[in-house]
Amino acid sequence: MTDQRTQRAAAGTRPDFSERDLRSLRIFCAVAQANGFAAAEKQLNMSKASISRHIRDVEETLGARLCERGPSGFVLTHAGKVALDLAREALKSLERIRPEIDAVRGVLSGTLSIGMVEHIVSDEGCHLPEALAALKEHAPDVSVELRVMTFNELDLAIRERRVQVAIRGMYRREAGFHYLPLFIERQQLYVARRRLRDAATLPLVYRSQPFVHEALNTLGMRRGPTASGLEAVAMLTLSGHYVGLLPQFYAAAFAKRQALVKVPEGPLFENRISAITEISRPRTRALDLFLDLLQQFHGSE
Repeated sequence: MTDQRTQRAAAGTRPDFSERDLRSLRIFCAVAQANGFAAAEKQLNMSKASISRHIRDVEETLGARLCERGPSGFVLTHAGKVALDLAREALKSLERIRPEIDAVRGVLSGTLSIGMVEHIVSDEGCHLPEALAALKEHAPDVSVELRVMTFNELDLAIRERRVQVAIRGMYRREAGFHYLPLFIERQQLYVARRRLRDAATLPLVYRSQPFVHEALNTLGMRRGPTASGLEAVAMLTLSGHYVGLLPQFYAAAFAKRQALVKVPEGPLFENRISAITEISRPRTRALDLFLDLLQQFHGSE
């Protein structure tokens, strides 16, 4: 079959897309998202040879090389980047057919992909569990995919349309996105109780997050070691060698053991946790319902 495709492409007649090509496009998107064959093998439960065959089929159908794969790693060509964007849009449109038809029939179905930052469920202002429970009651046929990510991972996921809605801090409004405010998360600087007197001289645990950058730039604090996630920030702060920026609700668990205390006269940062969606991306009815429920349970205006 591959030889026939090659001959037809060489003759200037490219084959139309088939059902196999649709599957191959999905595999190509998965490989691109995983940034390589090796990582995609586990996700797809397929051999590298089988994945390679599918990508070759797509390349032959399109008449262009989509990626370079070899000792230097996996890299998309210019044609591959264009094909990836179009393929993602096409596949998402196909996925919306059934939910939209079901909606016409008065039934909500399909998949709702939600991304959220870590630990916010512990904040007393967070009512995501109630909204998810109500969603299940109103739309039992909707399948929910919930992923917990770091701030940067979630920011990338919403831009790449791997999630339909991102629950994270707003920090600042960006053009092209809609923000539904949910609740306010308050963050402060903390230090191990035994090092309270030395707090002003200790470096700040670094995390790629806007408030950390603000503290470093405006307070003249020294940059400490890099941490990924709140657990790592708390661990380093508890060591007694650093100051850490943590949400009040998260630090409270350690404060009860008198292990962490607020830095005296330290700044208070207010982070408005919001449901963020892309304006130009068509919204499903399941997403509209979920956003309405979030607004209902959080009392947003």
